[in-house]
Amino acid sequence: MLLGLISDSHDHVPHIEQAVNIFKQRKVEVVLHAGDFCSPFTVPPFEGLSLKGVFGNNDGDHYLLLQKFDAIEADHLGTFGALEIDGRRIALYHGTDAPVTAALEQCGNYDVVISGHTHERKVEMIGSTLAINPGMAHGFGDEATVALLDTEELDVEFVSLD
Repeated sequence: MLLGLISDSHDHVPHIEQAVNIFKQRKVEVVLHAGDFCSPFTVPPFEGLSLKGVFGNNDGDHYLLLQKFDAIEADHLGTFGALEIDGRRIALYHGTDAPVTAALEQCGNYDVVISGHTHERKVEMIGSTLAINPGMAHGFGDEATVALLDTEELDVEFVSLD
């Protein structure tokens, strides 16, 4: 199964729309957003995708974000998500607290840990856990990226956004 991974979109709707187009073109089955949508208006572009997301430290109006998730029939998991997708145990956490992120990566309870927050791409095997940070979708003057995860092979591909 192919998953789309995104984090730290920080209100950058053109990059969100580009990411959504990439996810649709590549036929991802589930999109995991590791937080920092920021404003509720950034959720509707994901309509039509199977979106699951968590809060980041810069997400504003939680209540309205949750309403927007409901409106597009997406799943908001709060501040942390423990998922099983395609037989893989996946943790989804923004990464706000670095020791918590490290504990998730090192505990051995997850096949994959997806986090954001640092705005730095990462793919690292830590014991038997694949730790992934898709980078930042916003860009902030640097490279904006998302990632694709093949759950069968545990292969990760980064895709740059314009």
